[in-house]
Amino acid sequence: MPDRAFSEPVLAELYDVLNSSRTDYDFYLDVVLAAPRVLDVGCGTGELLISARKAGHQGQLSGLDPAAAMLVQARRRAPDIEWLLGDLRTHRWQRAFDAVVMTGHAFQVLLGDDELRSALTTVRSALADDGRFVFETRNPAARAWERWTPEHVREVRYGDGESATVRVWDEVELPLRGDRVTFTETFETAAWPRPRTSRSTLRFLTPEALSGFLTEAGLRIETQYGDWDRSPLTETSPEIITVAVRADA
Repeated sequence: MPDRAFSEPVLAELYDVLNSSRTDYDFYLDVVLAAPRVLDVGCGTGELLISARKAGHQGQLSGLDPAAAMLVQARRRAPDIEWLLGDLRTHRWQRAFDAVVMTGHAFQVLLGDDELRSALTTVRSALADDGRFVFETRNPAARAWERWTPEHVREVRYGDGESATVRVWDEVELPLRGDRVTFTETFETAAWPRPRTSRSTLRFLTPEALSGFLTEAGLRIETQYGDWDRSPLTETSPEIITVAVRADA
């Protein structure tokens, strides 16, 4: 799920360029192609669902995102896919999807216990009897936030000319507060009069805490991986990639 900063049209246009090197798309594309009806929660500009359609998916594809600017990009590229504005609090379904996915660490923006419980309840209701909920969250044991520093600058090309280079860096706010990490992300290019900065908070749940919330919502973990190559989840794995099903399935 894209950061709220990408609600700005100029950053929404940049989103796919900034995330062009993501390593999770092949994993999720396999999930989408195997399911006749798919809901992508936090779909952003719709890259995953659009890729699935191009790869031959003929079924129902629905993308949900709270950023209107993102959905403008998605609708422009693929008007045959259902694009929904909102989040898991504003939409409800009953056994409507064979797969619900949350990519790009979107799960981590669910900060409060009640918000998380509500979202998982909505996901469970949306799943068909044999449906799967597939998502990932960063493993807190890997302490990824320690590398989110101004010294780690990313540069991407967008457009033509010298002003086309966009520099992006993060900075974590200390001290940390429990399992939540708050950080700023700054975007800078010569084409803009000043940098743009966003502020975000992510929740880093342990595998044990995550399992507890899923069980409480009536979901059962079918399998978990520690990285996108489907390697087993270990204490030092960078990711907690989860495939969950309805507990009564």
